[in-house]
Amino acid sequence: MILTILGKKNEDRFSKGACYLLEPMGRALRELVVEGSIEEEKEYTFNIPAYYPSAREVMYIVDKEGSFTIDILKTCELHIDDFDENMAQYVRAFTEPLLVSHFGDNEILMDQVFHKCREIYVNFMTKEKTTFTNVIVSLIKRN
Repeated sequence: MILTILGKKNEDRFSKGACYLLEPMGRALRELVVEGSIEEEKEYTFNIPAYYPSAREVMYIVDKEGSFTIDILKTCELHIDDFDENMAQYVRAFTEPLLVSHFGDNEILMDQVFHKCREIYVNFMTKEKTTFTNVIVSLIKRN
């Protein structure tokens, strides 16, 4: 089994990178609260629990769990020079089900959230270059 996990390059809890992925969505939700499209209480209670492990942490968890052995464990840095609609669409693919379950099945609202996300990504990335780290692990099932 091969897994690619959005992670971090070291054990630094405060490393940048992956946190930039969801921050624009949070800003977009806040803007929609200010505009009156989302209730403040709904925005306040929305949470996406996310953790971005280092390769070392992945190795520890796999070893501790015991069902698999690690065949290959690598990290790969992704240098993001331009954020555009593609990044907003990527985030939409894995967050929209969470948003719909919390805010309701409102396609117009979802379009507003991710339109704002796209604008925030583009504005943000013209000011700062970001690197994401993928942790790639090949696992073999133990007998």
